[in-house]
Amino acid sequence: MIKEFHMENRQSLYNSLEPGSLAILFSGQSKRKTGDEYYPFFADRSFVYMTGIDQEQSILAALKYGADSVEEALYLLPPNLLEERWTGRRLTENQAQDISGAAQIKYIQEFTTYLDKKIQSGSLERLYLDFDKLKEDEPDNEAYKLAAYIKSRYPFVTIKNLNPQIRKQRTIKKSCEIEAMRTAEQITKEGIIAMMKASKPGMYEYQYKAEFDYALAQHGVLVPGFPSIISAGDNNFCIHYYSYKGRASDGDMILNDVGACYDNMITDVSRGWPCNGKFNEKQRLLYQCAYETSNYMFDILKPGIPMTEVDLTARKYNYERLKEIGLCDKYEDVGKYMWHGGAHHVGYDVHDLVAPADTMLTAPGMVFCVDIGIYCEEWGIGFRLEDNCLITETGCENLSALTPRSMEEIEAIMGKR
Repeated sequence: MIKEFHMENRQSLYNSLEPGSLAILFSGQSKRKTGDEYYPFFADRSFVYMTGIDQEQSILAALKYGADSVEEALYLLPPNLLEERWTGRRLTENQAQDISGAAQIKYIQEFTTYLDKKIQSGSLERLYLDFDKLKEDEPDNEAYKLAAYIKSRYPFVTIKNLNPQIRKQRTIKKSCEIEAMRTAEQITKEGIIAMMKASKPGMYEYQYKAEFDYALAQHGVLVPGFPSIISAGDNNFCIHYYSYKGRASDGDMILNDVGACYDNMITDVSRGWPCNGKFNEKQRLLYQCAYETSNYMFDILKPGIPMTEVDLTARKYNYERLKEIGLCDKYEDVGKYMWHGGAHHVGYDVHDLVAPADTMLTAPGMVFCVDIGIYCEEWGIGFRLEDNCLITETGCENLSALTPRSMEEIEAIMGKR
């Protein structure tokens, strides 16, 4: 992404603030793994969305004085030749400016002094932070720690949450985001096809994963957009499976739920295939149900549909297909075979931060998954068919349609047709 993209994102954020408001976002920092070893750093996605900066211990601070007057600064770790010798070069002021377009670049040691000074001057009435805990028992991150500091020292400052505005902005993708996702889709396709072509009875799940990872690495994608889910046989009945230790037996279905990340945009694509390359009768029956349901969804999706209806429509349509093959007698039975929802948004996160679904209508620029999962334990068959849907002005586009989807395409790729 070019710096103008991040500058536009920040301007939209600032436009939502009242004068006298200070917005602060943190990139985060590495967490200790064990001993003196730390996990690889992964920057907060909303911070990257607003700045393009993925360096740890970075802070964006923007004080809005008036309708069109904003004072913004990006605070970074200072140069340190000894630490950089061990952990790599830190961004220079010029590099950070080129990436983010931020008006000022300062060093992290200056931040607390700046904050105290602004509060004490009386120019700051509200402090906006990104509060995004999923669970109450999560450790406090920098936003929660700063909120506690402000409450104890400056109780007259009102603290508000930036998260709803960030979600609103991230819901609609811009053209550069969609183009980056198209590239990620192409890379993901190559990884999935590599697994299909290598597939055979007796192959271990970690060998499938190695094929996928190798294909991505040829494009400079060293880490996928999210931990790959790749399983065989009974392991397909664990929705989020990460062991990779199972071995495919002749007749097993291979389930994979994978995606590349390109220029911060993530894809989320699922395909299922028989490890021996040829669908048997029961696999064919179930796959056809998922395939028809997915195709139906891409035929009807367009702007103006309540997001709450997308998943429900897929479940109802797939129920009719499962009923036709004798697995369901009544709609309540569908939960036995469809274990999860099928319409989460994708973007900077694989389960992207977006506006609340209960008030959302599909709109041009949204990208979400059409994920049809079928898990039939009595037949020993579990898989999902998941694609990325871009809502357009008049309908929708399947961004991941380039990855083989039909049984005929899959068998052809695997040399069985």
